[in-house]
Amino acid sequence: MRFSSIKERLAGLGGAKWEVHSRARALAREGRDIIQLTIGEPDVATPDSLKKAAYAGMCAGRTGYSDGQGEPGLRRALAERYSVTRGRAFDPDQVMCFPGTQTALYAVMMAVAEAGSEVLVGDPMYATYEGVIRASGADMVPVPLRPENGFRMAAEDLERRITPRTRAILLTTPHNPTGAILRPEDIAAIGRLAIKHDLWIISDEVYEELVFDGATFVSPLALPDLAERVVAVSSISKSHAAPGFRSGWCVGPLEFTGALLSLSETMLFGNQPFIADMTEAAVRAGSDVAPGMRARFAARADLLARRLEAETGLYVHRPEAGMFAMINTQSTGMNGHDYAIDLLEKTGVAVMPGTSFGETLNDWVRVALTVEDAPFAEAIDRIVAHARAIRGS
Repeated sequence: MRFSSIKERLAGLGGAKWEVHSRARALAREGRDIIQLTIGEPDVATPDSLKKAAYAGMCAGRTGYSDGQGEPGLRRALAERYSVTRGRAFDPDQVMCFPGTQTALYAVMMAVAEAGSEVLVGDPMYATYEGVIRASGADMVPVPLRPENGFRMAAEDLERRITPRTRAILLTTPHNPTGAILRPEDIAAIGRLAIKHDLWIISDEVYEELVFDGATFVSPLALPDLAERVVAVSSISKSHAAPGFRSGWCVGPLEFTGALLSLSETMLFGNQPFIADMTEAAVRAGSDVAPGMRARFAARADLLARRLEAETGLYVHRPEAGMFAMINTQSTGMNGHDYAIDLLEKTGVAVMPGTSFGETLNDWVRVALTVEDAPFAEAIDRIVAHARAIRGS
């Protein structure tokens, strides 16, 4: 049988990146004592108030076909929220709703990129970005995010990779996996390049509400001179601990959302009205769970950094937001992949090799901050003992 070329474009993506995670799960099934710090999900359940709102919507008959752009009430709520947080007016027609950030990102990418074009994206990156870009037919062009620059995208690194084929810049702020946040001057410099070369800026902002104390989030959507070329995607998956409900959106220029509607309707013809009602309630009320997650994730990152740097010599990149911290493994004499395998087999602690997210992280591993305090502290004890064993060998 014949397949379309997308099968070849996506071949080889995914499986190898999750080698350590899959091995950890297999060991756990065999009865090994495994602490999994590989995948990040909110460490609290979806609030009862949101589940009740979804149930109430179903009971009220909100189970039919939806508006292809998204339910009007939800789009109004999002337009109002973005008008306040971004400091300029947004119309409900500038919002499109999707089942989660991933679907929104896929639709946006299909609308701006195609075969023969290029999309610039920071390396390291979230694991699905390469597939999303390749699915459009475009070529992914990694832009190294240098540790000495706090893993923030530098305009000079970006500019060196712009060609006549470049169509878009994909940003993540706050960043996954590093937890870095772009500064206003970073965004302004990137924006000037986008204007100069007539490029789209796609901004994944799903960790916006998990910014730690002392850090400040700024969105490219807030810059009026970029208004015609910025599209942001986000969801309630992280902010409201509701990843399974798959409720996300994109916000962009009116011309863009108007053009995207036919693609969206071809893909899914609207998402679920009862979930839209729940999401509207979530957006209007704000999040009861985000403040606690911010505090817990920041405290765990701080504990990890203080102990490892004091007791092992391992360097920890302190995140400014999100659910993860990065450990540099060079002092062990191993790259990130070999370290992750060794740590798992000898201590039962599972972390993600940095190369799962890009070549820039060859000597790093990513640690999820989303397990409870007691097992997290136990994982640190094991990491410390492992590092001391390496030094003593």
